[in-house]
Amino acid sequence: MSVHPTDFTHLRVHLPELPGHPPGSVVEVELDHGRANEMGSALLDEWKRLTLALEEGQARALITWSRRRSEKGTPIFIAGADVTERGGWTAEQVRTHVRHQRAVLTRLRRAPVFHIVVVDGVALGWGTEFLITADYRIAGPGASFGLPETGIGILPGAGGTSELWAMVGVPQAMRLGMTGERLDAKEAQRIGLVQERFDSLETGLERARQLAAAVARRSPTAIAAFKQGVLDSVGCEPADRAEIEARAYERCLDNGDAAVGRANFRELTSGQLVQWPPRARQPR
Repeated sequence: MSVHPTDFTHLRVHLPELPGHPPGSVVEVELDHGRANEMGSALLDEWKRLTLALEEGQARALITWSRRRSEKGTPIFIAGADVTERGGWTAEQVRTHVRHQRAVLTRLRRAPVFHIVVVDGVALGWGTEFLITADYRIAGPGASFGLPETGIGILPGAGGTSELWAMVGVPQAMRLGMTGERLDAKEAQRIGLVQERFDSLETGLERARQLAAAVARRSPTAIAAFKQGVLDSVGCEPADRAEIEARAYERCLDNGDAAVGRANFRELTSGQLVQWPPRARQPR
């Protein structure tokens, strides 16, 4: 199963061509839906379907971005969850939906690709929580971040409570979740919410595409194994971390990628492209 742009109605999925690389090595998702890129049930279903395609296909990098603007010209990344669709829901329906969105984002976080998010607009609530799914986060001058949920009687339920602290530290997570304070790109970088800032969306996208192209040159099995090894090691004891690393390394041996690397060492270190084996299935 590979990523096919025509399979998606709400997400604008692109497969940019990279010279020398197989089609689909990099996947781009441009957010442009609803009134303000809000996330509701239909979008969750499409993210779930895209994640499955990333797991089963051979893509190595994913870039998510938006150039959407409001009627007043305000740039928007994701303005939050689609709360309007919940107007007539019961508490049980909301409970089920929020558990579902948490599960979708958790699975996207572990997709076997290098996920880069470029934010140049409002990223509130679900928009800030979406950053948890990324491996690398880039902000433009119009970026703003915040968790307003406690002001409307709920809390960030898609990772903002349970996972965001691991990115920015407990005090900054408390500040975001308990005050609702909004951060600009500079402050977001200072606390570790984003890794790089650029002076425009286009320069941020250019940087993201450079990173994605670098990843696309590498073994898809090694990329996936490295990511899983890092994420699985979080919170583990040293001996367990060592075993996780050993199993990840051995996956590259068993799939033949290490042999390709040895046989083509000079070509690879001089920047040439080689044919890697299809990605090994991700163990769960």
